[in-house]
Amino acid sequence: MPKDIRPFEEIRLLFANLPAPCAKSLAAVRARDAQLTKPPGALGRLEEIVEWLAAWQGKAEPTIDGPLVAVFAANHGVVAKGVSAFPPSVTQQMLDNFTAGGAAINQICKSFGVGLKVFELALEHPTGDFSEGPAMEENAAAATLAYGMEAIDGGIDLLAPGEMGIGNTTSAAAIYAALYGGPASKWTGRGTGVDDEGLARKNAVIDSALALHGPHLSDPLEILRRLGGREIAGMMGAILAARLNRIPVVLDGFVACSAAALLHAMDENAIAHCIAGHVSPEGGHREVLRRLGKKPLLDLDMRLGEGSGAAMAIGVVKGALACHRGMATFESAGVSGKS
Repeated sequence: MPKDIRPFEEIRLLFANLPAPCAKSLAAVRARDAQLTKPPGALGRLEEIVEWLAAWQGKAEPTIDGPLVAVFAANHGVVAKGVSAFPPSVTQQMLDNFTAGGAAINQICKSFGVGLKVFELALEHPTGDFSEGPAMEENAAAATLAYGMEAIDGGIDLLAPGEMGIGNTTSAAAIYAALYGGPASKWTGRGTGVDDEGLARKNAVIDSALALHGPHLSDPLEILRRLGGREIAGMMGAILAARLNRIPVVLDGFVACSAAALLHAMDENAIAHCIAGHVSPEGGHREVLRRLGKKPLLDLDMRLGEGSGAAMAIGVVKGALACHRGMATFESAGVSGKS
């Protein structure tokens, strides 16, 4: 690789060798499913989930031995424009809460036997205010994406990227507006609970940023560095590394899907290994999932972030796999098949 290649070009090269789903593993799962003590298709999407696991893990007998929620945390300079109901200091305080085991994500992960790791991304150095200039330089954005790729280390076989960062729904909404067209109001929500004036400020800040960066927003990686945050870059890296290493991904909500949307904009096939864990009422998340071609597993009005919706969905994924692996076949149970 030439030494003078730009950081973003190194990332683009990774898309040239994305693994395909394993047809042999998929066929093996379907063959076993046909012998289980139930009518064909009776478990609905649970059957599809197991097929998805097998195809992307490349295993005729898929596993969930090392599921992980990887939470990326960062701060955003645009918070200075009054787009959030909480100050940036809350990001660190919530990380302390994660460490103490007091957050919702801790309880959900504990309930379903899911690992949890938190990746702190220079909280003391917020990104630039993207309404005044780029949020990140190219080197910094690429390095953070590369750091996110390390989240899959340690025998993980199912990944759910999550996030924590005051102001990051503003960043995510700006990304969606850049990818799919504005105005900002089509994509924004109230985030941590801004009032009407706060929502109006949020929309105005995003619209001004779109005008400022407009000539550069045809490139998803430029959208990332100009409008994104470090946690979004980290999640992009984690999702991409999961694909390269045959690890299925359960997507979380509004902010996490902005990372998936950027990858999808680079290559529509890049997130084929992902399923949507849930749909959030925040902003235009339902429309985002439609554009990504993802049908959510859950619709619980959750809008917390932290990977919480994806972690709940992992419970469904585990149940689906338990049925597939633990159910008796017609032959082993002595049950008559169709006449």
